[in-house]
Amino acid sequence: MAITASQVKELRDKTGSGMMDCKKALVESDGDLEKAIEILRKKGASVAAKRADRHANEGVVLTKVIDGKTGVIVEVNCETDFVGNSNDFVNFSNFILDTVVANKPSNIDELVASELDGKNVATELTNIVGKIGEKIEVSRFFIETTENATYVDYIHAGSKLGVLLRVESTEGVESEKINLTFKDIAMQAAAMKPLYLASDEVSAEVIDKEKDIYKEVLRKEGKPEQILDKIADGKINKFFKEVCLLEQVYVKDNSKAVKDVIADFNKENSSDVKLTAFYRYHVLDEKK
Repeated sequence: MAITASQVKELRDKTGSGMMDCKKALVESDGDLEKAIEILRKKGASVAAKRADRHANEGVVLTKVIDGKTGVIVEVNCETDFVGNSNDFVNFSNFILDTVVANKPSNIDELVASELDGKNVATELTNIVGKIGEKIEVSRFFIETTENATYVDYIHAGSKLGVLLRVESTEGVESEKINLTFKDIAMQAAAMKPLYLASDEVSAEVIDKEKDIYKEVLRKEGKPEQILDKIADGKINKFFKEVCLLEQVYVKDNSKAVKDVIADFNKENSSDVKLTAFYRYHVLDEKK
């Protein structure tokens, strides 16, 4: 039977698939709209299966702060930068962000099984894979609500790198002032790649490993054995300044550490705000 342009448009409106894919599905289904939708979904599932072993190392990081008290960060991946910049992929990624906000799933499986506005995430994922022809996955997300706290977010240009901060004990402090200072600290976290918030988060195992490396280097330099521990301790303090956000030199004023900037903020505002957590997502990071 002849397939009309209006049939193709209707199927395209319902599925978001390309015009030629819609026409082929309608021809295969003899114009039956529901069968055509099923054909397109099977195509998407087939593409997803074929792409399952591919690497999805491109994509976007998105953040959202709701009323200051809830912070959200998600990462959605694809295979190529071209797809990562496409409207279809960006719209799907925003759908994932909105679904996390609405449903507050506890893990990826719960997220994929959930729905928003009548749309099932698993179905939408299959559909977009079929339409785009690349592996697409939601690799990670975080959502948290904390009373008497303010979340501050930052997305770096290109949306491949994002940071979410949790700042506590903020009651009575103007949110604009918090955002002004802590947005810069979020940018610091993005640029300087800290691994920990503070030195007390670094495990004894990591510290001992670093000391062993330092002492081995010092031995090869001919330093006396009895002074190796003292020198290694000094190098550990330098290590903390590299990997701990609060200990890092502040990029906008190298006479201060990040913790000093927060102390100055509290002095100026008669407050006692504390940076208690940061979450840094970068699509180029090796996936764990």
